[in-house]
Amino acid sequence: MIDELDSQRALLGAAVLGLTLMLAVVVRRVTITVLDRGDSDRHTGRVVGRLASVVVVVAGTVYALELAGLQVGPMLGALGIGGIALAFAAQDILSNFVAGILLQVRRPFRVGDEIASGDFEGRVEDVNLRSVRLRTYDGVTVYLPNAEVLQSAISNFTKTPLNRTAIAVGVAYDSDLERVRSIILSACDDVSEVVADPPPEAWVGSFGDSSINIEVRYWHAADIASRWRARNDVALAVKRAFDEAGVTIPFPQRTLWFGPGSTTLRVEGGQQEG
Repeated sequence: MIDELDSQRALLGAAVLGLTLMLAVVVRRVTITVLDRGDSDRHTGRVVGRLASVVVVVAGTVYALELAGLQVGPMLGALGIGGIALAFAAQDILSNFVAGILLQVRRPFRVGDEIASGDFEGRVEDVNLRSVRLRTYDGVTVYLPNAEVLQSAISNFTKTPLNRTAIAVGVAYDSDLERVRSIILSACDDVSEVVADPPPEAWVGSFGDSSINIEVRYWHAADIASRWRARNDVALAVKRAFDEAGVTIPFPQRTLWFGPGSTTLRVEGGQQEG
């Protein structure tokens, strides 16, 4: 009679365990469907669904063991003590796990965005439970811990369709600045990478040691390749326009003053014997 009862308990526990596993699968799929909502770039549902399925499996397994007549109290006590020690040992893993969930909820960037975080810039290839996988512009794959990414400033270059870049151009002090500005703006208009709206700008920035510095600002597509192409093409176009218009980009100059009564400087070179 006792053996028959034990067999029934074992069968009941096995049935509950089987139902628990099926329920875990259903919970995970429903969570992914509800939270991700068909967005392939969103990983929130996958992360939360995996965590929820683990909780369901653990709870169902404990219940199934109790139905089978096994004493799980001492086992849970041992697991609780071991779990505390494991939590201290794996706190970095847990912090990255939580940070991964927060990144998915806040979504400061998507897979495919070009970002800067800490000392690294590149294109986001993946966001998982532990790290953000970044492909730098040098072709290097970098794995950034989620916790470090969340705690650092994040620059998302492709969040908006356009970015603005500025370069400085120096001209001689005797230049007609209004004419120089007009030449620069016309040169920028001829560059295909520079968008017309918002229009490019050229402003007198500062009076340098040897030149008056003009700040050239223009807008272009947000990706890094467009940024560098536009920078190169604008610099070439401005230099070409200056050469055609006779505008001088001066070399560094120094004025030497020798005080009152000394107005000449004699320079002697050595004689060459031939």
